[in-house]
Amino acid sequence: MSVKRAFVIVLDSYGIGYLPDADKFGDVGANTLATIVKSEKYNTPNMKNMGLFNIDGVTCAPGVEHPTASYGRLTETSMGKDTTIGHWEIAGMISPDPLPTYPNGFPEEVLKPFMEQTGHGVLCNKPYSGTDVIRDYGEEHVKTGDLIVYTSADSVFQIAAHEDVVPLEDLYRYCRIARKILQGKHGVGRVIARPFIGEAPNFTRTRNRHDFSLLPPKKTMLVSLLEHGFDTYGVGKISDIFAGQAVAHTVSISCNEDGMEKTFEDMKIDFNGLCFVNLVDFDMMYGHRNDIDGYANAATVFDRQLGQFMEMMKEDDVLIITADHGCDPGFKGTDHSREYTPMLIYGAPVKEGVSLGTRKSFADIAATVLDMFGIEEHLDGTSFWEEVKR
Repeated sequence: MSVKRAFVIVLDSYGIGYLPDADKFGDVGANTLATIVKSEKYNTPNMKNMGLFNIDGVTCAPGVEHPTASYGRLTETSMGKDTTIGHWEIAGMISPDPLPTYPNGFPEEVLKPFMEQTGHGVLCNKPYSGTDVIRDYGEEHVKTGDLIVYTSADSVFQIAAHEDVVPLEDLYRYCRIARKILQGKHGVGRVIARPFIGEAPNFTRTRNRHDFSLLPPKKTMLVSLLEHGFDTYGVGKISDIFAGQAVAHTVSISCNEDGMEKTFEDMKIDFNGLCFVNLVDFDMMYGHRNDIDGYANAATVFDRQLGQFMEMMKEDDVLIITADHGCDPGFKGTDHSREYTPMLIYGAPVKEGVSLGTRKSFADIAATVLDMFGIEEHLDGTSFWEEVKR
């Protein structure tokens, strides 16, 4: 049975248990799924029926006797646990070397040209929670106009600024300046604009965040698909994550629910290729904020929309649900966690109930997507299409 459209939906940070090398990342014991299923807000019957709790190592809830999808557990092979590294690997590019991180803040060789080219001073310059940093530095920023620059355990250079002090277009321009500076040995995965509004002490971040990513250094499945004449659609942060490369059609979203609504709109289009979706609220709104009930409720809402998605699928559509890393809201700290991710593959062209065990890389998704479209391309990863196709 042929495939015309593939939908890859990334539940950002939906990890299912810590990896064997989690000790190197301080993440032994993290398990995002095991944390959120304990909440009374959690109810995902569609994913359960697909086989979520039948996956290797998932013991936090009982599986089903006859899963409607095929399923497996994916291992992150790249040296990292952030959005950029995770999505690059999903798209067929393993990163053996970690992107640079700055636990002690950014050096003078980065900050000096940044301040010279933007005309602004810098506040903070250390790892910080995004909500805490505007609480602690927001008032000084408003008074002085200095930009709040901070980072995290991830490879990110984040700039927070009040929208009434630094207009959005100026903030985005400063991010582009930082992106040009942060290359080579300082080539962080993402420069992120973090605008906020309000008055002290009640500053709040807005939805006008924007990511400026490093260009992937190797070919991805998006590039390969375009080269072979297939369509590529991105929903949410996908275009940002890949620095716009090979995402022919893109649409921004305001939240997870809107992300699925925009995906429903793409489903109405008679395209031939891939629709790549990122739902970031799991991570941004709930994982990083240690909001277990919020994360659980977001999973419940997604699962309800998943039911609608499944009803809309055509006979030659295939759906893959996965994640890019973990962010256990019940674990210590507020950073991402080094975890296995789920893989559920569903649709009329796919067998039901095939356990794919534990796969060696997220990149197996890219290899499988290209395989289902008949593209012979040697990206990273190993296809499992022959095991699951009807």
